Amino acid sequence: MKIPSVEQESVDSSSMLLENKVNNKLVYSKAKRSIDVIGAILGLLILLPIFLVIGILIKIEDPKGPVFFKQVRVGKDGSEFNMYKFRSMVTDAEEKLAELLTLNQVSGAMFKMKNDPRVTKIGRFIRKTSIDELPQLWNVLKGEMSLVGPRPPLLREVNEYTNYQMQRLLVTPGCTGIWQASARSSVGFEEMVEMDLYYIRNRSLFLDFKIILKTVTVFLGSKNAF
Repeated sequence: MKIPSVEQESVDSSSMLLENKVNNKLVYSKAKRSIDVIGAILGLLILLPIFLVIGILIKIEDPKGPVFFKQVRVGKDGSEFNMYKFRSMVTDAEEKLAELLTLNQVSGAMFKMKNDPRVTKIGRFIRKTSIDELPQLWNVLKGEMSLVGPRPPLLREVNEYTNYQMQRLLVTPGCTGIWQASARSSVGFEEMVEMDLYYIRNRSLFLDFKIILKTVTVFLGSKNAF
């Protein structure tokens, strides 16, 4: 998906213009929420067999650890919530993160690392195919996330945001977005922010549908995922 370049405006004027665009999309937001609820319910029902198989495989590899992993993320307007995933790492992954921060392979307020030693064998498969993200359909059903939107950041990432980057939090975060559909882990943080702000400026049901279709294509190819 080709993303037009977005010029960085001054922080004050950019924030005001973007916030106005968000407030003017009330009809779109209501329609989007209806689609989210229907999509999440259908997804949870259809994918239930996959949930059971993945849960069993996770337990076989690491019987002592939980099947699901929850982590505090930051959503719309800075609200905090627990985001759910299938557990793809060892149980003490967060404690080991401090030892790996110097090996970060993306720029800015994110941590990404190929061949992360904390990832389990089944974890590598479900991360590469993004199956680990499927439990977030529950977050969508609860209204904490949407099917499409900027990815919800960690608290420690938001603490490093500039005012310009904080604009990512003007809308409900999503399970997928322009970043995932276009590049996944192949771009840095600054470029990801520009992609998210482009999405916020140009949100529509057509663009959401296009992103979902593109995401399926990218995930089936399993490119740039780690």
